[in-house]
Amino acid sequence: MNRPPQPDEYGAYFGKYIALAGDGPILPFLEDQRRSVHAWLGTIPDDKGTTRYAPDKWSLKQVVGHMIDTERIMSYRALCIARGETAPLPGFDQDGYVREANFDALSMEQLRSQFDAVRRATLSLLASLPEEAWSRVGNANHNRVTVRALAYIIAGHLQHHVNLIRSRYMAESSA
Repeated sequence: MNRPPQPDEYGAYFGKYIALAGDGPILPFLEDQRRSVHAWLGTIPDDKGTTRYAPDKWSLKQVVGHMIDTERIMSYRALCIARGETAPLPGFDQDGYVREANFDALSMEQLRSQFDAVRRATLSLLASLPEEAWSRVGNANHNRVTVRALAYIIAGHLQHHVNLIRSRYMAESSA
């Protein structure tokens, strides 16, 4: 748990997310990220929430909602694999999830609250795992993946989208 996953613990696509999670212990990173992103989301006014950086791109609220949904899914995968699940876990259509969620109807405060609840649940799950569970291997969306890799993917995926929001939606803000 106190080291990043090795490349044979995840599909190559996820390397970009794992790199954004740093090379230290993941639980303190996830908690620091929870605090900073929760505070930062509180600075984004509701009227910016439906901003799109291009006509065919998700709104800022949709990106935040996608971050939340993806963490829920990755955390569920970590739970399944940690508990010894051997059945392949399905992928998900991120565009379909965003389309059906109606995130733009939620306030930024509602999304902020959801993010905090989901991250706290993720932290609670990961902190409760026995050491041997972190190296358990499963199959998610046709990729071999360990629980350790999923924890780093959760952190890196969120950081990827925070960086995207900062650069494309509101360059003057920071998290």
